[in-house]
Amino acid sequence: MKVIFLEDVKGRGKKGEVKDVPDGYANNFLIKNKKAKVATNSNVAALKGQKRAADREAAEELAAAEALKAKLEADDAVVELKAKAGADGRLFGAVSSKQVVEAAQNQLGIKLDKRKMDMKEPIRALGYRNVNIRLHKQVEATLRVHTTEQ
Repeated sequence: MKVIFLEDVKGRGKKGEVKDVPDGYANNFLIKNKKAKVATNSNVAALKGQKRAADREAAEELAAAEALKAKLEADDAVVELKAKAGADGRLFGAVSSKQVVEAAQNQLGIKLDKRKMDMKEPIRALGYRNVNIRLHKQVEATLRVHTTEQ
């Protein structure tokens, strides 16, 4: 019996796949537990429509991430932060990713997620620093941060 998997089933198939499985297994386990449905012509056509919509949505997300990357990496896109510092240029404390996100929101009007920032440790010195941001699985941008003395 041909079935369309509604979720991943270990050893049998992944969500969205159309596979041929034994009748008893399909009726008594997969369909009964709503892990699959019978692969009729209308169900297969609906699955293809869902895949096309998901592909279109993924392409739109990628395009939006590319546009945001271009905006972040523009020459005039620099996030300015002010912090107290000592005579040697070291900060009293540190600048965290949360502060960088808030400054980007206020200065550039760009909303970012602090968890997607690749700051292994906070900024502890004055000057320019590049911060990598994962915008999408395939898109990574670099944001320039300038820390100045308050």
